[in-house]
Amino acid sequence: MEYDYGKNKEESPEPAEADIAGTLPDWLQGTLVRTGPGIFSVGETSYNHWFDGMALMHSFTIKDGGVSYKSRYLQGDTYKANMEAKRIVVSEMGTMAYPDPRKNIFSKVITFLNHAVPDFTDNCGNNIIRYGNDFYATSETNYIRKIDPVTLETLGKVDYLKYLPLNLVTSHPHYDKEGNTYNMGTSIADKAKSKYIIFKVPAATKEEDAAPALKNLEVICSIPCRSLLTPSYYHSFAMTDNYFIFIEQPFKLDILKMATAYMRGVNWASCMKFHPEENTLIHLIDRRTKKEVVTKYYTDSMVVYHHVNAFEEDDHVVFDVIAYDDDSLYDMFYLDKLNKKNGNLGSSNKAYSSPKCKRFALPLTDKGSEVGADLVKLKYTTASAVKEKDGKVLCQPEVLCGDVEVPRINYDYNGKKHRFVYMTKVGMSAVATKIIKLDVETKKKQEWTAENCWPSEAVFISRPNAVEEDDGVILTSVINATPGELGFLLVLDAKTFKEIARARVKAELHMDMHGHFIPQSS
Repeated sequence: MEYDYGKNKEESPEPAEADIAGTLPDWLQGTLVRTGPGIFSVGETSYNHWFDGMALMHSFTIKDGGVSYKSRYLQGDTYKANMEAKRIVVSEMGTMAYPDPRKNIFSKVITFLNHAVPDFTDNCGNNIIRYGNDFYATSETNYIRKIDPVTLETLGKVDYLKYLPLNLVTSHPHYDKEGNTYNMGTSIADKAKSKYIIFKVPAATKEEDAAPALKNLEVICSIPCRSLLTPSYYHSFAMTDNYFIFIEQPFKLDILKMATAYMRGVNWASCMKFHPEENTLIHLIDRRTKKEVVTKYYTDSMVVYHHVNAFEEDDHVVFDVIAYDDDSLYDMFYLDKLNKKNGNLGSSNKAYSSPKCKRFALPLTDKGSEVGADLVKLKYTTASAVKEKDGKVLCQPEVLCGDVEVPRINYDYNGKKHRFVYMTKVGMSAVATKIIKLDVETKKKQEWTAENCWPSEAVFISRPNAVEEDDGVILTSVINATPGELGFLLVLDAKTFKEIARARVKAELHMDMHGHFIPQSS
């Protein structure tokens, strides 16, 4: 069986009780809300890229040993405009929308102007995040949509530009124990400067405050882009108790080309270019001083979408990422490629760069070290950091494992030294066939797989008052391609990696991206 990436998915807005095989832990109470693309064609028009599909949210509510399921389309401005026009009229990153040829010249001029200075989509299908007490569907544009995580109703539209000059913002913020949220975005050519801005959204102070939590945001620091009109693309960043880690990679957005893309008949994604001849800059920002440290770190060219975690130890900052040798991942998700042999790239003309989980170590001091010396003094990693004549430090990573993506950890260990990472096994295909638990100390792996089953991101939920890092469960939504069988929410014992329950859903599950688990007490 093959997954049909271009097929429009049906929503199931009414709660449906799942059939439970096995027994759910009595302490597991809450809702897993996830999102991903679900509509790929409207009328006679179709999206070119899988990431462009209109966002379909779905949730698994776990309560008293049972699971209820629902799914609902994000009904933002993009969704409503497309449905009303009965064609795709709002452009996405990989699909440029053009007006109906029957429209008058005035409509065509307005459409052109909207693309010359892009007003981006609010089709927020990448992740579910939290600011204050509110939850939002998000992509990477300046728009996010507030949602009700219980009903999956689409609520208000929020524009980052009302609070900060941010044109692009990540979908992977960080949270601390106090309830504060940290995120970063790119400000393009604002006052003749392009920069990356890290900001903090404070925890909510009172539940009755209906104003967006963003109104209280605080700028922590800004980092100048190495080039004004070609800022780096990035999808995530890392945070420890005392530092932020931001990778400025040579995978860049050409702003001038984006401004003329509509006129030239190409999509915005074609204006992103990987520059393998350039280095990757590693920015280390001190959270106490709110400034970048003096030492300049860099590594070879690479493309990173997901950070795993980062931590401090013995005057080093260590961080793990999922890294690619080039930008071929994005091209892999064009629908015409995905629907050839189920996304397997073995027969593709363009080689696919397989992802590797890599560990970098940044020494915080180089006192007394000679040029050419490896500054990394940690015994448990082969990652190196060599001091050069100009004072810069060339970092080379240790490869922990390969062919893995969408990493998750026990988030109680975010910013602290972790031992276990939970990932999907992807290999040379867009379809994940396994869930993997990696022990970064021993490099041993545990796996879950089942015939004709395609799991999503593995979400770790800690047992209340747990002492050990892997004391909890893994939740993952699984598409079951076996004829006559249902998709399900899989529950694994995180320690043994043995299956303890399946919640079979009487609805069509779709391949999604990321999500958020909301404990019942939230």
